[in-house]
Amino acid sequence: MRRRPDERDRVPLELRRVPLTHVAVASHLKLLPPGSHVPVSRCPAPGWNFTRKRHIVVDTLGLLLAVMVTAASVTDREAGRTLLERLRMRHWRISLVWADGGYTGRLVDLARDAWRIALTVVKRSDDTRGFVVLPKRWLVERTFAWLMHSRRLARDYETRTDTSEAMIRWSMTMVMSRRLARRAG
Repeated sequence: MRRRPDERDRVPLELRRVPLTHVAVASHLKLLPPGSHVPVSRCPAPGWNFTRKRHIVVDTLGLLLAVMVTAASVTDREAGRTLLERLRMRHWRISLVWADGGYTGRLVDLARDAWRIALTVVKRSDDTRGFVVLPKRWLVERTFAWLMHSRRLARDYETRTDTSEAMIRWSMTMVMSRRLARRAG
């Protein structure tokens, strides 16, 4: 009888060298207001009013470790500080975090000095146009794709940020329960 591959088998080889409990990936997603039917790729960049941003940290399997929903006016560096604090309180073994380009600046030094987390920023090259899969960042983008299967998360329907965070956790719980049920069956 063939053994079904478990989650560890799906992790690329370069990620298996680092213990899975010590690595995380952070990124954010901008949300459209409810009733808006304009895809994000077609929104005019200057002056477009996004209502919220979802910031998440996932492990190398794409499982949710920390979540934070902020107003769109909050910079990624400000949100990253609080997000890394939450991550350190709940998952103290995390020692390496790959993040997107918004989490740069003094946040890298703060993460290293205050929480002993090596925050590595994965940036796009300047000459690249269009969509490009970036190393390490695909882990969190895959999790966002899983979360977008929940109809309630496709738009920003919640009025409070804590309710929105709870919906993200609930949706991730649904993803994990389906995955476990598929494995058991």
